Amino acid sequence: MQPRNQDKAKRVVIVGASSGIGKELALRYAAANCAVGITGRRVALLEEIQKRFHETITVQSFDNTKDDVTNHLNKLISKLGGMDLLIISSGAGYINTELDTTIEEGTVDLNVRSWTKIAVYAFNYFRKQGHGHLAAITSIAAIRGEGRAPSYNASKAYQAHYLEGLRKLALYEKLNIYITDIQPGFVKTAMAKSKNRFWEAPAEKAARQIFRAIARKKKKVYITKRWWLVAQFLKIAPGWIYNRI
Repeated sequence: MQPRNQDKAKRVVIVGASSGIGKELALRYAAANCAVGITGRRVALLEEIQKRFHETITVQSFDNTKDDVTNHLNKLISKLGGMDLLIISSGAGYINTELDTTIEEGTVDLNVRSWTKIAVYAFNYFRKQGHGHLAAITSIAAIRGEGRAPSYNASKAYQAHYLEGLRKLALYEKLNIYITDIQPGFVKTAMAKSKNRFWEAPAEKAARQIFRAIARKKKKVYITKRWWLVAQFLKIAPGWIYNRI
């Protein structure tokens, strides 16, 4: 069921929609009669999603870290006839206690460098257009550093702060641009690597709550809702307690 204040017509681009939360969001927006553009590296998976809503889903396959992101997004948006909402759902995270530099640099390349290109592209597109909404799936990991996955938590903190910066920039310039920071806890996706995951939500449930939060133009939302409690604990926990977790 659509939220009451869901816009009647939307052209939605989801970057990183081949699986997990991105896929579920694509299906949900398509079911809400939005024109949906989906991206990802694995074209076969994108085309499988497209088959379910052939008339409303458009595919543009590319690699965020290797390909010309601007060119691909321009092509996709042209096919959609414009863009009202862009959701960044792509990302990577690995347990890396050995501090393998290849893993750390790869995480930074995707979660920071490529992510920033997409966020800047979206903001400037909406700035020129005069309106728009940028939403990004960061993580509750943005709140504190983590010894088992240093680059992942650091990159998510970067994303969260960058989104806050864009929100302030929109206010400074009095722009009709909304920014939503989506911070999930554990969600059952292929990217989830750790073994012990409490309060783990199915991707479909996470997407449902994200869909509603975006429709309500929330500034920040924890997914699922109960993770708000964890977030508050992480913000105030002294180091001697946090370091034992």
